[in-house]
Amino acid sequence: MAMFEHHRRQQLEKEAPLAARMRPQGFAEFMGQEHLVGEGHVLRKTIESDQLISMIFWGPPGSGKTTLARIIANTTKSHFSPISAVTAGVADLRRIINEARERRGMQGQRTILFIDEIHRFNKAQQDVILPYVEDGTVTLIGATTENPSFEVISPLLSRCRVFTLNTLTNDEVKVIVERAIADEEQGLGKMGVKLDDDALGHLIVMSNGDARVALNALEMATFATEPDKKGKRKIGLSTIEDALQHRALLYDKAGEQHYDIISALHKSLRGSDPDAALYWLGRMLEAGEDPLYVARRLVRFASEDVGMADPQALVVAMAAQQAVHFIGMPEGNLALAQVVVYLATAPKSNSLYKAYSKVQQDVERTRTDPVPLHLRNPVTGLMRELGYGKGYKYAHDFPGHFVEQQNLPDSLQGKRYYSPSDQGLEKEIERRLKAWRERKKAEE
Repeated sequence: MAMFEHHRRQQLEKEAPLAARMRPQGFAEFMGQEHLVGEGHVLRKTIESDQLISMIFWGPPGSGKTTLARIIANTTKSHFSPISAVTAGVADLRRIINEARERRGMQGQRTILFIDEIHRFNKAQQDVILPYVEDGTVTLIGATTENPSFEVISPLLSRCRVFTLNTLTNDEVKVIVERAIADEEQGLGKMGVKLDDDALGHLIVMSNGDARVALNALEMATFATEPDKKGKRKIGLSTIEDALQHRALLYDKAGEQHYDIISALHKSLRGSDPDAALYWLGRMLEAGEDPLYVARRLVRFASEDVGMADPQALVVAMAAQQAVHFIGMPEGNLALAQVVVYLATAPKSNSLYKAYSKVQQDVERTRTDPVPLHLRNPVTGLMRELGYGKGYKYAHDFPGHFVEQQNLPDSLQGKRYYSPSDQGLEKEIERRLKAWRERKKAEE
């Protein structure tokens, strides 16, 4: 039986995708993440001193999370039990935990429980692991593309160290691709691959820092290229483009990327940078974000960060929302691009936002005094008898259509909420307010 199992594993390894075959076995071959596993760094020293701790690897696809977990298992001579949270359940977890307990008792060997996509486990599934991580039955290594502070339960997170992996650089992806081309045992070395420079450059850029994407596309392009008379497979740009097709943008409409990129758009608009704002808009729309969600955020920005410095901004933002609703996508993307450029280049003021925030505080913290009698509308005879509307001064009957009178409750008399900035139209608004206040003083 062992012979058949060995043969099965050999066959699987032989037929595995290039990305799996080229998986590094040790730190010497591992590319990227120098801040974690470079010489002298804490994680590297901890592993090499055989001091295992439970940990969560958080990083983008293809950055080496699974590979690093396997290297840790190899270096510490631990048994590696990998599962995917996409397909595994509580029964699988309990089986691995029981096997780990027996292995530790009979052989003295530790077990690394590697859970890929750990953010897909629900609270109950994560609770199952918790006591066995705590008592050391298993050492947990979780891998996730989502922020663990949102997706991993607090008790489990508190028993793990979170390590953030970065997207691979273009140079690092290039080294990985060139290794695969040259490697005669696990790679494509025996297939005589010659990758044109422009094809290599395109492969690297379009892989977006994901080594798996780069290697899978390279392998597909290799199999699609017939060898010449000398047995060489010359792969050009068109073949790589065909193998890659359209790059899958890293974006999760329900996850952290959603919030990170809308934040980047908002801050680029506030920073009056139309180029950056257009880029972040494109990142969202091309990845399939709901355009009406973007439109709603732009409408909010028009009031919050442009406000009365350019009241037309709100009109333009609402027009873009209507345009997207009316013509749909992808044609509506230009309407959103137009409002993004308008908002980025408009004068900025948060005076309106600050004014309303002060109003909210007073509404929550002060007395809800009645409306002054002279401001009330005397709809009935009884109301008139009670003094509703008595003494009200109709502004249009006075010079400049302005007259001094009390418009706030007694407890808030004299309170100022809105203070115009010196940007855009607010310069003129400040001039008007100043003139009215001076006239008010003169009439007192």
